[in-house]
Amino acid sequence: MQLHFQTIILRDLQKLKDEINSYTNEATMWQPLPGTTNTGGNLALHLIGNLRHFIGAELGNSGYIREREAEFNSRNVPLATLNALLETCISEVTHAFYQLDPERMSAPFPKEIGGQTRETAFALLHLTGHLCYHLGQINYHRRYFNSQNS
Repeated sequence: MQLHFQTIILRDLQKLKDEINSYTNEATMWQPLPGTTNTGGNLALHLIGNLRHFIGAELGNSGYIREREAEFNSRNVPLATLNALLETCISEVTHAFYQLDPERMSAPFPKEIGGQTRETAFALLHLTGHLCYHLGQINYHRRYFNSQNS
């Protein structure tokens, strides 16, 4: 089962990389859409921090310490830095999945999800949905600003 989660999460992390590298103007990654507060860049930082924390650190013992507020408060992080953070995330997530014992999937996840103790499989399903949700927001954000720059 973990192979399924690994496949989808790593596929979508590659899609995240494709999205952030497809902005025609890097500066627009840090502009909010009208009526919103989160930028594409901040959502990318949020996804990286979320997966490095919950999968890399909690399941893979990477030692990563999350700074969630910085995910939403940082501005104008260079694309090269975002790409480097994303490569680190991919590496940590890959390592965590490779060392994950299949029996762990039915064991309790180390952190509560939604205020409840859940099985690891449930936590990974939750994290996959979270990644997909924000990846769609980033895609919309990028397409909006790319259309403004054409």
